Amino acid sequence: MKTYLVTGGSGFIGSNFVRQMLQNDTNCHIVNLDKLTYAGNPANLVDIEMDERYSFVHGDICDTDVVRQIFHQHKPQIIINFAAETHVDRSIGSPDDFIKTDVFGVFTLLEASKEFGVDLFLQISTDEVYGSIAEGSFCEGDPLLPSSPYSASKAGGDRLAYSYYVTYNLPVIITRASNNYGPFQYPEKLISLFVTNALEDRDLPVYGDGKNVRDWLYVSDHCSAVHFIIENGKLGEVYNVGGGNELQNIHITHQILEQLGKSADLIKFVEDRKGHDLRYSLDCSKLNQLGWMPEHSFDEALAETIHWYQSNEAWWAPIKSGEFKEYYKSHYNMAYEGE
Repeated sequence: MKTYLVTGGSGFIGSNFVRQMLQNDTNCHIVNLDKLTYAGNPANLVDIEMDERYSFVHGDICDTDVVRQIFHQHKPQIIINFAAETHVDRSIGSPDDFIKTDVFGVFTLLEASKEFGVDLFLQISTDEVYGSIAEGSFCEGDPLLPSSPYSASKAGGDRLAYSYYVTYNLPVIITRASNNYGPFQYPEKLISLFVTNALEDRDLPVYGDGKNVRDWLYVSDHCSAVHFIIENGKLGEVYNVGGGNELQNIHITHQILEQLGKSADLIKFVEDRKGHDLRYSLDCSKLNQLGWMPEHSFDEALAETIHWYQSNEAWWAPIKSGEFKEYYKSHYNMAYEGE
């Protein structure tokens, strides 16, 4: 039986990956190390928490003692580092949290992996490390030009992982994925926030003119890509992972409202974010030629995502009460719950 250490496994992408792995691989054991910050939710994996192939450890990837204890006890062969601070807005206000988790946390995991020996260390990075591009698409060998504390911290962890491959011969692979969406996403990102706001007939705060372009990757496709790369990727390589769905934010906003039968009057244009990149775009031909392609169209997956939030208000409604009101007000300078 192969043992995987999945960090951040109670978060959005991590929990989807854990569930997909347990469903598709009967001969695996997954250890989930998660700090359970605001975006790490035990409810994300309540359906599999009693599975004997699953173990949960509450802890921080920056805590050397916790990490080394996991390696001592479980002897993981494959490390998949999803754990990260990921929200650009939050990084602008509190960059120190991002540097600690996204750089020092990666260092802690790499050191343990080097000490105990692993078959593979997979660092989950992001397309945002490349920065913005007006035309064309970024390839894996292009320079990194991150423009926010979040993307800079992810670039740091990305390159630190690669340095351990070159310097210590640690078996490292790096992935850079585009914007994810789907079930269990904390309602602070565009699709999860706008769907849940629309369901509550709340304003949808669109930055600037809404013409910023992102490529959208359904979380299920991202998880399948990670598993494919574990099985087929080449050590020391970087792989772009995209959905092939480049769309303006305002287009997605209207599509969400149309599918929910809500008025466009809910759209509220707000002051643009500091350093807001105009367009991200990935050339994913390297991974596609290796044999992986996304399975879901954007329209199909968006409909599935909207249906999930419609059917799981009990999951997201508590999140959007309490502390969310203050977050909403501070980041968008808007009142929430009619205040």
